[in-house]
Amino acid sequence: MTDQLRWTAVGGLLVLLGLAPYLGLPVHVQSLLYVLFFWVTLATSWNMLSGYSGYFSFGHGAFFGVGMYGMATFATQLAWPLWAALLASGVAASCLALGIGAVVFRLRAIRGEAFALITLAVTFVLATLIVNTPIDGGPGVYLMGLEIPTLGPAPASTFYYLGLVLAVICVWVARRLLQSRAGLGLLAIHDDEDVAEVHGVASFGLKMQAFALSSFFAGLMGAVHALYVSYVTVGETFNITVPLTVVLMSVLGGSRHWAGPMLGGILITLLLNAFTEGNSALVGKIITGAVLFVAVLVMPQGILGTWMARRRRRWLAQVAGDDRSNADTAPHNTGPLHPAGDDPALASALATPRTYDPNAPVVLEVRGLGKNFSGIQALSDVDLQVRAGEILGLLGPNGSGKSTFINVVTGHFLPSAGSVRILGQESAGLPAHEIRRRGVSRTYQIPRPFGGLTVLQNVSLSAQYGVQGISTAQAEASAREWLTFTGLQDKADHLPEELNLHQRKFLELARALAARPQVLLLDEVLSGLTPSEIATAVSTIQRIRDAGTSIVFVEHVMSAVMALSDRLVVLDQGRVIAEGLPQDVMNRDVVVRAYLGDERMVG
Repeated sequence: MTDQLRWTAVGGLLVLLGLAPYLGLPVHVQSLLYVLFFWVTLATSWNMLSGYSGYFSFGHGAFFGVGMYGMATFATQLAWPLWAALLASGVAASCLALGIGAVVFRLRAIRGEAFALITLAVTFVLATLIVNTPIDGGPGVYLMGLEIPTLGPAPASTFYYLGLVLAVICVWVARRLLQSRAGLGLLAIHDDEDVAEVHGVASFGLKMQAFALSSFFAGLMGAVHALYVSYVTVGETFNITVPLTVVLMSVLGGSRHWAGPMLGGILITLLLNAFTEGNSALVGKIITGAVLFVAVLVMPQGILGTWMARRRRRWLAQVAGDDRSNADTAPHNTGPLHPAGDDPALASALATPRTYDPNAPVVLEVRGLGKNFSGIQALSDVDLQVRAGEILGLLGPNGSGKSTFINVVTGHFLPSAGSVRILGQESAGLPAHEIRRRGVSRTYQIPRPFGGLTVLQNVSLSAQYGVQGISTAQAEASAREWLTFTGLQDKADHLPEELNLHQRKFLELARALAARPQVLLLDEVLSGLTPSEIATAVSTIQRIRDAGTSIVFVEHVMSAVMALSDRLVVLDQGRVIAEGLPQDVMNRDVVVRAYLGDERMVG
């Protein structure tokens, strides 16, 4: 089905739903559809934060409850107009979410089960506060005296239309969010929040926005439902049923897709309402539970997630078949692989005249840098400079502090002491996304791509968040250019798990380069590669430097280090023990002892 035909069908369905009450849709069916719209709205709104970012919340009932009691308070006690009370209820729910997020999201350790339990606890605390204040006072709040405008041909149609409008708007917003720059950032947070920060995603602000939006729709739906039930009590409002049901609906449908909660909501609502009376209601709950149990076991990614995974497997099989056909007709390279020490690319690099200018501007300056981990001094009084157009080799035995240095400079760790200046600006202690925007990118020794994003999306995200003022289309075009630069243009639509190690290393490079950095920190990009792959990587690094990017090169492949580096800095036990031209540094006794001397405790 083409996109045009699909959206024509959706438009036709919406028109039909809009006209249904005027076409004689029975009142009991309108009530059933209201319940369906109710659950679709709640499940979809929950998914905006929890499904996209992975911050699993059991507190959606709290925001729903704020909406219900907001309507009860604003419309009855304060006598506000219904539309004002409706919007105010949504805003009140958002304010609660922002208050929770302002505390919880700043504590990066609170994720997963901890976040779920905290949000669940908020529900119980809120219920206790409301039942012991004039908001409720114990007996509940009646809303039967409110004059509710009639929408449609009959009073029952009012809630049908309110539910329909809210569900449509909520699903539309969820879709737009997922397809936006913010949605890409939320999915990156879901896969690896620390890496998302390093690539420019301001995770705190993004989670706050998603949390506020999610709770706003929950509050709106709660306000409408308060009018629907006409009597609000703490026991019914803050029941654990709401958060559990929306979680089940989203997980069943597929939480990484905007339509997943809608699909799960429709299926579970219809299944529960197929058994509504006497013993059949109990049977319905048992059947629903059994269906969910089996579905989660068989389809852990949800219905849409499983369907998309099967489509991908078929596509990969087709691509593999095409590759085999091309391989049968392509010439085969039967020449021997060159050992890393004798590789022509390395020999060429050694023979290439140095373009390093010792008087070039300093782009990265570190003074007195220290990092202490519970009494263990990983870095101590480290001084170094990186100049424009320079490749600085950063060497040292295992445990010498090289990776810690990169983590501190890029904001993953806060320094215990010292200064880090990027392009003359003090940057020590800034969050990782701010350091990225100042012009510093990095790769990881063990590649850490976002597993749920395609290769193109991985690189496009880095461009969108690393370059100011770039549009989504421009970021995608830039990402394709960097994939071509690194030889991954044919893998754009693949997932990272479908790449080999060499390709994942080059994905790290493409992702780091997409932000157009002034300084690139390479953390053992050659480890685990074959000699021919090392030669390709060396050539790529040369081209990066020739394009004007300064490089800090952490590596154990000494032939590549000697071939590429303009200067060397050697660390041992967190301290600088040597600095200078490559050949001079490697011949110093202190460096030889660091590598070949007595065994040292790894720090």
